[in-house]
Amino acid sequence: MTISVFLLDDHEIVRRGIAQLLESADEVTVVGEAGTAAQAVARIPALRPDVAILDVRLPDGDGVSVCRDIRSAVTPPPACLMLTSYSDDEALFGAIMAGASGYLLKQVSGVDLLGAVRTVAAGGSLLDPKATAVILERLRRGNEPVDPRYESLSPQERRILGLIADGLTNRQIGAEMYLAEKTVKNYVSSLLHKLGFARRTEAAVYAAEMRKGGHER
Repeated sequence: MTISVFLLDDHEIVRRGIAQLLESADEVTVVGEAGTAAQAVARIPALRPDVAILDVRLPDGDGVSVCRDIRSAVTPPPACLMLTSYSDDEALFGAIMAGASGYLLKQVSGVDLLGAVRTVAAGGSLLDPKATAVILERLRRGNEPVDPRYESLSPQERRILGLIADGLTNRQIGAEMYLAEKTVKNYVSSLLHKLGFARRTEAAVYAAEMRKGGHER
């Protein structure tokens, strides 16, 4: 059986390396690739790959959203393998909710990546049962009341709030989210206003408390 694979990563050199690795296996064929979320969403439905390897962080969006979009647009949907440079609980949560079959760090060995492609192509899952249990617990908590101030934040503002709690400066947040430093400053001002805080240190403490309570999402 031939396994067709689509690659989504904003770094061409990474795509080339993965494609070369995958095609070293006789039964794997790379049928397409993209460097942006928009390209992937446009190309995957026509190519109908068995497996889509999706970078989590992209210049124009994220691989989790691409996973959700293509799984609803393609029948049968491809098995999605999320690939990321570092562990991120929020991205893992999103990946599971979007229907991804696996979540791998880019440090994965070539042998393990090939094994992962074969596993998900055959209908298997690479999601850690413990991680899935955490997600189910978060869903259970979803019925608990959440601070309306937090609910008023946009997804971008929530993500920036989390990065503030991690101690990142506006410049570092801009680099992380592919945003201009001035744009980040505007987001920070907006979220401080919505939360009723005057200083970002207050927001950092607030975000840490939200995490502790399991409400941040």
